[in-house]
Amino acid sequence: MGIDEHQVSDPSPDHLSDDEKRLHELGYAQELSRSMSGFSNFAVSFTIISVLSGCLTSYTIGLAGGGPVVITWGWLFVGAMTLLVALAMAEVCSSYPTAGGLYYWAAKLARRNGAAWAWFTGWFNFIGQVAVTAAIVYGSAAFLNPLLDLQFGFDVSLGHTFVLFAVILAAHALLNQFGVKLVSLLGSVSVWWHVVGVAVVVGVLVFKPSHHQSAGFVFTEFVNETGWQYGWYAALIGLLLSQYTMTGYDASAHMTEETRDAARSGPRGIVNSVLVSVVAGWILLLGVTFAIQDYGAAVKDGPAGIFIAATGETTGKLLILVSFVAQFFCGMASVTANSRMIYAFSRDGALPFSRFWHAINKRTRTPTNAIWLAAGGAFVLALPAIWNKTAYLAVTSVAVVGLYIAYVIPTFLRLRQGADFRPGPWNLGRWSRPVGIVAVVWVLVISVLFMLPPANPITRDTFNYSPVAVLVVLGGAGLWWVLSARKWFTGPKVQGSAEELAAIENELKAVDKALG
Repeated sequence: MGIDEHQVSDPSPDHLSDDEKRLHELGYAQELSRSMSGFSNFAVSFTIISVLSGCLTSYTIGLAGGGPVVITWGWLFVGAMTLLVALAMAEVCSSYPTAGGLYYWAAKLARRNGAAWAWFTGWFNFIGQVAVTAAIVYGSAAFLNPLLDLQFGFDVSLGHTFVLFAVILAAHALLNQFGVKLVSLLGSVSVWWHVVGVAVVVGVLVFKPSHHQSAGFVFTEFVNETGWQYGWYAALIGLLLSQYTMTGYDASAHMTEETRDAARSGPRGIVNSVLVSVVAGWILLLGVTFAIQDYGAAVKDGPAGIFIAATGETTGKLLILVSFVAQFFCGMASVTANSRMIYAFSRDGALPFSRFWHAINKRTRTPTNAIWLAAGGAFVLALPAIWNKTAYLAVTSVAVVGLYIAYVIPTFLRLRQGADFRPGPWNLGRWSRPVGIVAVVWVLVISVLFMLPPANPITRDTFNYSPVAVLVVLGGAGLWWVLSARKWFTGPKVQGSAEELAAIENELKAVDKALG
């Protein structure tokens, strides 16, 4: 059955909330527990953006690709472009607050071939979500490894980092499966940990080091250590630091079926998470860059090495630990959001073995199987990191390209609708079209840019395998579409009539009552 909200009558019983009524209009039962506040919704996206994760784990990308001037000013430029993408996304989220998010929006907004638009949007989102989870968790493992080396002699190596990656990833999946209430609590704690953590890291880096770099160095110094002779190319590659960090805010859309006042809280979560992250991230980047003691060592060892060199071993370890805890929160939230996207995509039959991935744990009201697919996919995507020194950069590129194409397809389709688009209670008004146009152009630029070779010479160790990963997944999805899916995939499916939706919800309420 294809998506058509008019196929589902709205009984509008008095006991239903506005959120549940809207979800019924869109064709879905309230299967997930709607217990998140607007702040909690914002917290998920803010935690996944995680400036203490993205800025620090990808900092060396900026050091090699343009240096301080690209880190400092590139962050603000990319932040402005990202905000426009987020504003356009938020407007559509307000109209269609469902866990399906981006691919559901594509199906609704397409004038024709809605199923095809939904299919490919969903697959771009899927590969981007899996990649961003892999990048976050691998980055946190790479950040933790130097601390364990200093404390316990666990040498920094590709093999050791990958072992840590696997252990941390498994911990995230287990927490999401069994610690549902703990995950929710930690999500709220995470916001304050990030805010206070940035203040602590920057404060220590301001007062502890005996030497700081000059303002001229931080705001104007250009460095090219990519191996390419063209400085402008190196600078563009360096923007990946900023653009990768500012991903994952679609989580607020995927969590809307669990959020109260979703048509307003979801859009606010998307936009506010980007705004707060731009400010906090810039402060953090300035603090770290001013504290660089030896540039060559910083390129090699990253922020962990900068912390140790600038503040001493004991204080440096503390800063690494504060940052790692934030990165752990970030990875945990990423698995949460990724599993919700998988749950919704499987609900509509778009993944192999969809019935299995869509299954809900009746005790916890969470998509347990989808959680493990999110973790397993991230593990597979990061496997080249065992031997490829630039694998982390490749995974971040896959995350940016996959996510941002999925982010902007609904915006492109919304632009094509023109005046036919029915905005929700949160909208951009007359700014909708210019914001959307700039957002689409920016995503086209970065989708090409971050698939290009980042380092010269190109060897097995420096090869950017992101185009291969994207082509394998999307080539498979395209082949599946041509050979089979186009014959049966009609886009997001409604779950039934108003009576059938009520029956699903009554069954879940009975289980809740039985479980106490």
